[in-house]
Amino acid sequence: MAPAKSVDFPAGADDGCSAPGPNEGGEGHRDDVEAGGTAIAPAPATTMLRPRCQRGRLASLDVFRGITVVLMVVVDDVGGLVPAIRHSPWDGVTLADFVFPFFLFIVGVSLAFAYKRVPDRALATKKAVIRASKLFLLGLVLQGGFFHSIHDLTYGVDIRKIRLMGILQRIAIAYLTAALCEIWLRGGASDIGAGGYTLIRRYHHQLFVGLVLTVTYTALLYGMYVPDWEYAVTSQDTTLKHFMVKCGVRGDTGPGCNAMSMIDRHVLGIQRLYTRPVYLRTAQCSINSPRNGPLPSNAPTWCEAPFDPEGLLSSLMAIVTCLTGLQIGHVIVHFKEHGERIVRCSIPSLSLLILGFLLDLFGLRLNKSLYSLSYTCVTTGTAGLFFVGIYLLVDVYGYKKPFFPMEWVGKHALMIFVLVACNIAPILLHGFYWREPQNNLLKFFGIGG
Repeated sequence: MAPAKSVDFPAGADDGCSAPGPNEGGEGHRDDVEAGGTAIAPAPATTMLRPRCQRGRLASLDVFRGITVVLMVVVDDVGGLVPAIRHSPWDGVTLADFVFPFFLFIVGVSLAFAYKRVPDRALATKKAVIRASKLFLLGLVLQGGFFHSIHDLTYGVDIRKIRLMGILQRIAIAYLTAALCEIWLRGGASDIGAGGYTLIRRYHHQLFVGLVLTVTYTALLYGMYVPDWEYAVTSQDTTLKHFMVKCGVRGDTGPGCNAMSMIDRHVLGIQRLYTRPVYLRTAQCSINSPRNGPLPSNAPTWCEAPFDPEGLLSSLMAIVTCLTGLQIGHVIVHFKEHGERIVRCSIPSLSLLILGFLLDLFGLRLNKSLYSLSYTCVTTGTAGLFFVGIYLLVDVYGYKKPFFPMEWVGKHALMIFVLVACNIAPILLHGFYWREPQNNLLKFFGIGG
């Protein structure tokens, strides 16, 4: 498979260290092609008394992306052996639960650089829509059920049952929403100035969008009435089994009666949802919990029901994560001194982290599958602090050589995600065998046959 074009992870960014243009107050020294512009000559640098960042590529963006990709591969491959780093079966968070929000966060940060100047909003919008559409379609092919097990040399999917949502599809939705906000919803030259308040005033429409999405998510999750519902699954012996799930509640955040799943069943269709939900590893649904295992004799009726962790309602909070990363990117773009950048990124990130744990303490549990408000705050706050740490090591202190492998991975994040995380590379290797499919290259390399 040829390397895919980076549509969700802008491969790099100028660090915004050049002198501010006449109308942009420090938004960089050139138009980004993605924004519908053409390159212009850099403005002359000004002399500052305080330490300033050096002009050039912001390496910490690529390093952050690279570490996230490597972390994703590790938790996918090792998580089956070490449940402590595998996705949490329901409430609570593990190492794996931080990976996807980190992706969304760095997409938002990168967009602040990609759209530092937008000379043609219509053209920039068109390009953003095309990129998001390509990414969404790629997600349908890779995660919609077209490719089967890595040990199964068959492919194809019933269009009636194709999974519509997935990791790449959600990134596409968050990317497009954040890009449109950056293109259309920001202040002009009159909002330029120094200080955090000016930054809030310039991007207050984007903050308002994030607030509306959060309120909408919370109102629907806790306010919608979930009635009893039923579903059917085909067992291993091809017997069709019917189940009735008793609900009749509002505000339930358990696996069986939450509003998020109900919305997906009605809008997407239960046949288009993920059929191996993470809650199959809960103590209620597995005698080997937190590992997969046989159902207990008294297992709830919802245990075998399809559930999509990348559902419609939870995608609202995924967009909020991306918008938060966008605001952190604005800090890097508008403030030039390392100290200012570190402080102005650290304070909101630490505040979100504390807020998230407080929300969890008062009953709004950390939950990746529901992408709960507390989960959003904790993971986004952690991502912000982690980014500050990488920025400090790589771009301030200059420790770039030790992180060069991660930087390379970050520059090719989408390609690696497709080949490794989506199992395309193992599937291709499995397709080359000697006489029998079991004698394949995977077995030759000691991966299995």
